[in-house]
Amino acid sequence: MIHRLLRTVAVVATGALALAACQTAPQANAGFLQSYDGLKTKPGTIRVSVRDRRDDAAAQGIERLYVEPALLIDGAAEGVAPNDVALVLGEVDRQVCYELSERFTVLTQPAADAARVRAAVTRIVPTGAAGSGASAVANFFIPGPIGVRAPGTTGALAAEAELLSVDGRQVAALVFARSANVVGTDTPSLSSVGDALQFAEVFGDQVGDSFAPEDRAVRPIADPDPCARFGPRDQPGGFLLRSVTGVYVPQTQGVRPQTQP
Repeated sequence: MIHRLLRTVAVVATGALALAACQTAPQANAGFLQSYDGLKTKPGTIRVSVRDRRDDAAAQGIERLYVEPALLIDGAAEGVAPNDVALVLGEVDRQVCYELSERFTVLTQPAADAARVRAAVTRIVPTGAAGSGASAVANFFIPGPIGVRAPGTTGALAAEAELLSVDGRQVAALVFARSANVVGTDTPSLSSVGDALQFAEVFGDQVGDSFAPEDRAVRPIADPDPCARFGPRDQPGGFLLRSVTGVYVPQTQGVRPQTQP
């Protein structure tokens, strides 16, 4: 198995430069957002598809907000087990809340005088766990930071989010998609949603960038942490395992109850 994969790696590596530059295809509108008017493709993105908009004047006036738990669009996770869907939704919750808490005052309960953030996962493409694990073994023999994934083992995540003012008007919106590359820095995983879980962090980063005014300073984490309801910020176990084995292992703290896909 490993010898065959190494031969595949050698062939794929010859096209590494071309493949590494591949861009994720834009995701079609899922119908979750209040409006898709004015969305523009974010320039300078290579591996991720981002379409967003923000009313800067309205965003400047928002300080307090509540992050609603992320939803799953019907048909977005066909073939994905309910517990794996729950993992992805929980990680989206965590990452979105963490990033917004560095720019806004995040509330632990909804309030009539606070803005709201809504998010939905619109597509989960499973990671091919067996081939992905074999890729991790093969990458052990490949020097440098760039790894190679076995074709057909890469997953993806697509999601949408919007910031709504106190009166319910859409202040900012985002349509996001990210697919793992065969050649690149995406870490293989034995989890069937390993790629989607890793890309939840990328989505959270983008929500923070898209929703906060550009001049909004990053602030220290509040005490008590308003995002603690979604799980701990630091999960060193998975990081250590990835450093030793080259395989991404998702954590399970703060996992939601099982959700039907």
